Amino acid sequence: MAQLEKNAVGLREVVFQSICSMAPGAAIAASIPFGSPLAGGALPLAVIFAFFGIFFTASSIGQLAAHVPSAGSVATYSAVGLHPRVGFLVGWAYSAVEILIVPLVMLQLGFTVAGEWNAEQSSFSTGNWWIFTVLGTLLVGYIVYKGVRSSARTGVILGAIEIGVFLLVGIILVVKAGGNNDLAVFSPHYANASGFEGWSGVIAGSVFCLLAFSGFEAAAPLAEETENPRKNTPKAVMYATLSIGALYAFTTYAAVVSFGPDKFKDFAAYNNGAPWDAVAKGVGTIFWLLVLFAIINSTIANANAGANVFTRTAYAFGRAGAFPKMLAEIDPKHKTPRNAVIVQLIVGLALALGLGAKYTPQTAFGIIATGLVVAVVPVYMIANLACIGYFTKHRKEERHPVIHILVPIVGFLFLIPGFFNAAGITGMPGLSFIVSLASPLTYGAYAMGAWMILGVIALGYLSANKSEAIKEVATIHG
Repeated sequence: MAQLEKNAVGLREVVFQSICSMAPGAAIAASIPFGSPLAGGALPLAVIFAFFGIFFTASSIGQLAAHVPSAGSVATYSAVGLHPRVGFLVGWAYSAVEILIVPLVMLQLGFTVAGEWNAEQSSFSTGNWWIFTVLGTLLVGYIVYKGVRSSARTGVILGAIEIGVFLLVGIILVVKAGGNNDLAVFSPHYANASGFEGWSGVIAGSVFCLLAFSGFEAAAPLAEETENPRKNTPKAVMYATLSIGALYAFTTYAAVVSFGPDKFKDFAAYNNGAPWDAVAKGVGTIFWLLVLFAIINSTIANANAGANVFTRTAYAFGRAGAFPKMLAEIDPKHKTPRNAVIVQLIVGLALALGLGAKYTPQTAFGIIATGLVVAVVPVYMIANLACIGYFTKHRKEERHPVIHILVPIVGFLFLIPGFFNAAGITGMPGLSFIVSLASPLTYGAYAMGAWMILGVIALGYLSANKSEAIKEVATIHG
């Protein structure tokens, strides 16, 4: 069977693979502000709290990546560290998560561009969102099909642009704030949302910030195409997590001191739910255009990274025989899993256009996001357990009680509130800020639940008729 291209990308490319998968531009502008009604002016502290939570999981995945360099990434880690059947179910969930990235962010691209165009020229209908969604999806499909060298280098350029823009705007906001700069926002002092004063607001707000780091592990599926993957993959995961954590903390600080920490609990609703657009426009029209460009750029970068992850996960499972073998077919010229790219395009367009037409692109975005997060958080939780299992079963002589036991346990515990929040599970002690999911957002959670039931059925069938395919999930091909 043809293989992925060896040594095609280096440390820089895989660092940006993880950075782009986190979509920092979109996260700064959209995800993180959702924590402001809970954390208020202490949102920068909530960001740091969330960073430490995700850092523990990043450490666990980095430790595993150093020993298990595989395109199967978290699925192979779970298969080796826990059990092949667990690895299969993790891969089943993870493939669904990653195939949803492209339609998710292409919907955001569609309604963002159409909405801004309509605001400047009312004759242009917001109903034309689908044009940009289709064009963006096709562009990403082309970039990924061209091969990992082209795709990864594109990620470096796009990732650098979005980081540069938000860093520049953040610096200007801090300078303009002048005497209003206040390091007290890194304490619970300004956590003044009604019912969530002090640390309760910080912790509640951090749950929303936690999800802005989703995708930090995306360097791992490129392990078989990376130079010296046992060193570069764990470095990439950690460098990306650290750098984007610092960017999130700084830009959130800039927004707080610019907007005003006392009233920051109202930030998420400002400017009809697009607060960063208004903040940037307050600096100057050119900066508003730069932020808009960075958000659009972020959606392309995120889709590119997500498509890389899905196609490699599908390739690894196709190679093992756990998915159809056709998904493991490699294009002889570009060394890309060509059929996996085609599946990504078809499913992405079908979901984005179908749900967007039935509801609205914004509602479709919410449905897909709900299904994605409900699945990805348990994947991260299991990765922490896999770290404990791997260093207990296979590397006991190297096991460190802090790095390989305590850190994964803390990472697992930090993710529990994130899962309950994503799934809308209410009534949990200390998590009163969680609200039940409303229809049609619940459809995303139900669909992912149905997908996992199919996964259990598929696992039973393969175990009975093709048991070697399940065992192969634990094979390290790097």
